Amino acid sequence: MNSLITGAAGFIGSHLCQRLIAQGATVVGLDNFDPFYDRAIKRDNISRLVQSPLFKLIEGDIRKKALVKAIFQQGNFDTVVHLAAKAGVRPSIEDPVGYVDTNINGTAVLLEAAREAKIKKFIFASSSSVYGNNKKVPFSETDNVDNPISPYAATKKAGELICYTYSHLYQIDMTCLRFFTVYGPRQRPDLAIHKFAQLMEQNKPIPVYGDGSMERDFTYIDDILDGIVASMKRCKGYAIYNLGESRPVRLDVLIAELEKALGKKALINRLPEQPGDVNRTFADVQKAVRELNYQPKTHLADGLKRFVEWLRKK
Repeated sequence: MNSLITGAAGFIGSHLCQRLIAQGATVVGLDNFDPFYDRAIKRDNISRLVQSPLFKLIEGDIRKKALVKAIFQQGNFDTVVHLAAKAGVRPSIEDPVGYVDTNINGTAVLLEAAREAKIKKFIFASSSSVYGNNKKVPFSETDNVDNPISPYAATKKAGELICYTYSHLYQIDMTCLRFFTVYGPRQRPDLAIHKFAQLMEQNKPIPVYGDGSMERDFTYIDDILDGIVASMKRCKGYAIYNLGESRPVRLDVLIAELEKALGKKALINRLPEQPGDVNRTFADVQKAVRELNYQPKTHLADGLKRFVEWLRKK
């Protein structure tokens, strides 16, 4: 198998490239090393990957039509996994135009290049944020997602729609994966688990927005990788799948579990709820279980233990 992975130097992307190479696949990774966080972190993510003859890194932007077209012309890819995006709900409120440009226009550039290159399989990384403040739980792929409450969520919903159009018009097998709060070694430093752990290690207060009742369906990276790889193998027609643990956890419970994993007490700085944040995420994964043989198995306490081990080694 020969795959193109966009966002290859990021948290999920670097893990996916490693998994595929371990299975003997060849991988071309595309990443623009966006300054959203220190590019040295991304360089570290792929430090082992770049030593493999099965991996080729291209530094570039998915919005650059000529570059993307050239990559597809030279690549002869079986599958594209499109993970690259401007990430984060709160930053998208500060820069909606930038998020639209990268997440929607960049996706369109990739899809058009995939069409021209006659790519058969295209996997698009969507997000649980598309559900907004959905009152019905757990969130199902058949739920209405017409009410995103952040620009980031809106761009992910738009990406799913553009993927459907390309699948319908050009018979590209297309799978959209809605990730639910992924964590584990190499997690982005701005995300709650990583940010809280770093501050707790330094005996500094952690910022807690709201009263701690917010719930998230935290999903360990290995379970997400299982779902992505299965979707690459079984990609057919157009499909959307939730990838989560299906075990939502309150924010105050997460903090208590982090305290156990770190052996430290959290100092809490209470702050008002943030616009764009959803109250709860909760994945119905029955479709993925049924069609992808997806079996999430990492409980939060085990995942946090592995994350803390990584954090203290790096």
